[in-house]
Order: sequence, then C-alpha cells, then structure tokens
Amino acid sequence: MYHRLSSILFPVMSLLFLGAIYWGYQEHQEKNSILIKAENQYQRAFHDLTYHVEQLHQQLGNTLAVNSTSQSYHRKGLVNVWRLTSEAQNEINQLPLTLLPFNEAGDFLSRIANFSYKTAVRDLTKQPLTPDEFKTMKTLYANSEQISKSLAGMQKEVLANNLRWMDVEIALASEKSNNDNVIIDGFKTVDKKVGEYPEINWGPSVSSMYQKRTINMLGGKMVTAEDIKKLAAKFTDAKGAEIRVVENANGTEYASYSATVNMGQNKKLQMDFTKKGGQLIWFMNPRDIGEKKVDFTKAQASADSFLKNHGFNNMKAVSYDMFKNMGAFTYVNVQSGVLIYPDKLTVKVALDNGETVGLQANDYVYEHHKRKLPSPILSKAEARKALNPEMKIQNEQLALIDNDLGEEVLCYEYMGKINGSIYRVYINSQTGVEESIEEMSTYDSKAASDK
Repeated sequence: MYHRLSSILFPVMSLLFLGAIYWGYQEHQEKNSILIKAENQYQRAFHDLTYHVEQLHQQLGNTLAVNSTSQSYHRKGLVNVWRLTSEAQNEINQLPLTLLPFNEAGDFLSRIANFSYKTAVRDLTKQPLTPDEFKTMKTLYANSEQISKSLAGMQKEVLANNLRWMDVEIALASEKSNNDNVIIDGFKTVDKKVGEYPEINWGPSVSSMYQKRTINMLGGKMVTAEDIKKLAAKFTDAKGAEIRVVENANGTEYASYSATVNMGQNKKLQMDFTKKGGQLIWFMNPRDIGEKKVDFTKAQASADSFLKNHGFNNMKAVSYDMFKNMGAFTYVNVQSGVLIYPDKLTVKVALDNGETVGLQANDYVYEHHKRKLPSPILSKAEARKALNPEMKIQNEQLALIDNDLGEEVLCYEYMGKINGSIYRVYINSQTGVEESIEEMSTYDSKAASDK
C-alpha cells in the first residue's frame, strides 16, 4: 500500500518541486530585470545631468562673451540657459536623492532657471541687460564651473569603478549613508559648496518668487485665542458651540490659529486664522457629500451668497471646477470695474444640497489692498488689433494680472471662441503686448460671463 502511494505521490511531488524551482527562477529573473532597468535609468539621468550642467556653464560663457549690445544673442543664450537648467532639474528628480540633502543645489538651479526665463521674455531691445544682471551672470558662470567640475569628477569615479546607483538607493533607504559612498559623498559636497556661495542679486522679479508670506505682511493687531473663538463663533453663527483653538508655529513669523467648532451630531467645522489681524484664510466643513442634485446656477448662487454674508464684497466668479460631487468657484476682487486677479479666493460647494463647505482665501488675505490703478493708454478697439482676427469675442473688460516678470499689469481681458475652444487673452493696456492666454472650459466661461 505504501509502495503504491509513494509511486503516485513521488512524481506529483517532483512536479510540484520542479514547478516551485521554475517559479522562483522566473521571479528572480523578473526582479533582476526590474533592477537592471532602474539602474540603467539612474545611470542615464546622472550622466545626462553631468552633461547638461557642463553645457549650462558653456552657454553662460558664450552669452557673456558677445558684445553687451547683442540683445538678440543675449535672448537666445538665456533661453538656452533656461532650457539646460530645466533639463538638469528634471534629471535630478529622476535620481534617488529624496533622502539625501540636495536642497541648496536644487534651489540654485531653480533660481537660475527663473532668472534666465524672466530676463529672456522681456523686450531686450527696450530693456537690455543691466550691469547688475551682467554681474549676476558672471557669478553664475563661475559657480556653474565648480558644480560642473565636481560632477565630472564623480562621473569619472563612477565609470572607473563601475559604481552602481542601486547601492546608493539601498544605502539611503537603510539609513547607512554615513558609510563611505562616492556618489553620496559627492552630492553632499556639491550641496555644501552651493550653500556656501555668497548671496546673489537675482533681481526683484526672481526674488519676489521666493518671498515667503509672513504675518509681518499683514495689517492689524495680534489677536489671542479668545479673540479667535469669538471670530469663529461669528463666522459659523454657532452660539454656545464648543470651540477649540490651537496656535500654530508659536513665536515665529508664520504664527496662526486653527479653530474647530463642534456643531453637534458629529459635525465639526474647521478654520484657520492669521495671528496678526485675525483674518480667515481657510474654512472647511469636512462632511460626506451625497449624490449630485444641484445644478451650476444654484451652486454659484450659494457661493455668491456665502461670500456676501461673510464680508467678502465686490467679488466676481472667473472660473469653475468640479471634483466628484463638489464644485469649486474661483473669485477675484473688483475695484472700479477692474478685475484684480491677485486678490483671488476659492469657494467650494457641495452639489448634493448646494451648501458651501469650503473656502480658501490665502491669496486674498495677503494680496488684498486698494490699488492705484493706471489709466489705459490704448482703447479697447486698439488693443483688440493684437488678437487673432478669427477670434469671436464674447466679452471684454479690464483686468489686473501678474505677468511673467511678477509685475502687476493692467490689461484688457478678451474672452472669445476660436478653433472650437474658448480662450481668455490678456492684452497690455499700455503697450498692446499679449501678456497671457488661457483656455477655458464651458463652465469657466459660464461662471465668468456677466450677469
């Protein structure tokens, strides 16, 4: 009996054993294939990074080498610098450096990209490079040479010793980065060098991009937790409700308050207020939203009413997005009939019953103030000549926007249809230059249309 049983089970077990070996072999092969693919990607990104930083250094040198009046070559050179820097940033993002300090170098490349782009997009025949900008480019040329040489040295060692990027990833993931590793040590050295560079004059347009919003930018007095409780109670019209207030970043220039209003029946409203001035910058009613029953018109009416009831006056909807069963309207302030785009906020409406469930007003709080608006030099008809003659204009009005240089400019906003799509085109009211263009959805145009 045992003989017969073993004669049956032996071949079965043998097949299962062989199958397990084959399956393990296949798994091993697939794993190796994935590792090889990842290693090849890392190697390609690193060598491309080394090449593009070297090219960046050369392009800065070429741009500085031509005559100071060669505006056309300056524009071409700066565009190439922007392109090469963007390529380098993309390649850094492909390397396993998320756990490795490389913030200084990344920030340095970001600033070069923004400096070159913002300088190239302006009319250099009217606004040629300034002495300060030439000085900045010379500094960038010298600094990029140091970075390029450091990367080239690393590349030489990687190729000579067949170093693997997978070892870097494993070392970082296992927190063994203190062990000797040529690649890890090399990137740390580069980042340290960049962090020690003297402060560079990037110019106001680039510096403004990195200017962090702090409570020092706001008006009003410093408020207390008790003040916030009163503001939260007034905003939610929750008399006698339990309100919990927590201070964030206490003692710093980013200090704020978070308030939670317990409305009962598992309903808790959440809000953030600035510590200086006690202004509301965020509100959310984090409830479950049911099936969509409310149409666009009722949703916008709810958002309009919410803003009016809470003191956000002279606001106009300019766009609309829908996420599942929630609609989000973007509003901008209106001053003397001009749309002020820097003063924007977003209102979120639940589409099951039309209740407003969210407000994001950070931009509005920090940017809102009464502006001295310039008078247009060009008429609407004159500015309209810059548009594509095939564009069928549906609406036109004045709007203040931030241009590519980070400057507020007064424009004519033309909304119209061309090539089967709806667009907003912004024409500078002083110069007739096209400052910006954006495609709109049908709902965007419906939200932005005059009522």
